[in-house]
Amino acid sequence: MKELESFDISQMQEYISELEGRYKQFKDLGLKLDMSRGKPCPEQLDLSAGILDFPLSTDTCKASDGTDCRNYGGIDGLPEMKAIFAEMLEVSTKEVIIGGNSSLNMMHDAVARAMLLGVCGGKTPWSKLPKVKFLCPVPGYDRHFGICQLMNIEMINVDMTEDGPDMDAVEELVSKDKAIKGIWCVPKYSNPDGITFCDEVVDRLAKMETKADDFRIFWDNAYIVHHLEDEGDKLKNLLEACKEAGNPDRAFIFASTSKISFPGAGVAAMAASEDNINFIRKQLSKQTIGPDKINQLRHTAYFKSLDDIKQHMKKHSAIIKPKFDAVLDILEKELGGRDIAWWNKPRGGYFISLNTLDGCAGEVYDMAGKAGVTLTNVGDTFPYGKDPRDRNIRIAPTYPSLEDLKSAIEILCICIKLVSAKRKLQAAGAQGIEIA
Repeated sequence: MKELESFDISQMQEYISELEGRYKQFKDLGLKLDMSRGKPCPEQLDLSAGILDFPLSTDTCKASDGTDCRNYGGIDGLPEMKAIFAEMLEVSTKEVIIGGNSSLNMMHDAVARAMLLGVCGGKTPWSKLPKVKFLCPVPGYDRHFGICQLMNIEMINVDMTEDGPDMDAVEELVSKDKAIKGIWCVPKYSNPDGITFCDEVVDRLAKMETKADDFRIFWDNAYIVHHLEDEGDKLKNLLEACKEAGNPDRAFIFASTSKISFPGAGVAAMAASEDNINFIRKQLSKQTIGPDKINQLRHTAYFKSLDDIKQHMKKHSAIIKPKFDAVLDILEKELGGRDIAWWNKPRGGYFISLNTLDGCAGEVYDMAGKAGVTLTNVGDTFPYGKDPRDRNIRIAPTYPSLEDLKSAIEILCICIKLVSAKRKLQAAGAQGIEIA
């Protein structure tokens, strides 16, 4: 097939007619294919069924330190749960707080506490300041942006590069504006680009000069063990880098078992300097008497060590890697070499980020929806739901079956080609003008 740029008007019209025929065939099937969220599929959830077999009795409800997990207490988590997360995050057990099932909940509360009460070493609660701003690497995670919007925090876009956020832009911004109090980061297999921050980016984030003396890095390490390849990406330890740079309190690190065990009944953790942890623990004592310790026991009975988790995650990879491979194969077959779409090839995580020609993503989204394919809302990967170039589409391959996924991606590719061809036809103007 000729490249789009070489078609004349009549060839382009014929090409569009062919695509419209393929689109109609799919539309007539009445499909309902959901790729809107990065959820584990049922087969992945089944991998952790053994957690539910934890025997509940007077004896089994005792933690390693003798804590009766049926009762109140244990505000910051059981020792055995702390030990697993400490090893995973490469911190000490004194630098970890265990929460409920959601790291997003812990991130929300960390921002809320900073707004209401300030942070360790800070002079003023953020809500008492004229304005609070966060840097948001884009494309990024919509729920991070939602927290900022809820709390009236102004968001500033920073472009992602292949190594992480554009650090020249980050350093310039934080050095001049004391209202910038934080930056959101998904540092490993980022959502949605699948990028792992390089060592230089981690070091620059740790040591950069900030106008605000209470600046925090919100380090959402959601995909820390979520590799698609046998040898996953390596990520430099942010907390150690911050200590070495003389900014030990800068890092707030989050992780969970949400996509390891059960998203609705996992265990979350926050890591930070001991001073941060002690400061936060005092605040938590007014909020809760402790998270679900029995659920922590279930998890530590099933996952006795980080090695157990790593072996478990290989089973996850065996289920979802064929789905990622199928998406990438179809994208290459349908869109490769046409200069109408570009995508990443992640080595882990839960998403594939695809960019269309500028101004086309919204129309592609609408067309795909009419053919039964539900995608993440266009714009959700940017603050305020506004993609300034209207081009980014987040693909979430994990939840659908392999066959449904193949159909969904084929429909998506047809929509991209149709929208792109019609745009080029419109740009050509009149009959007989070659499209370039």
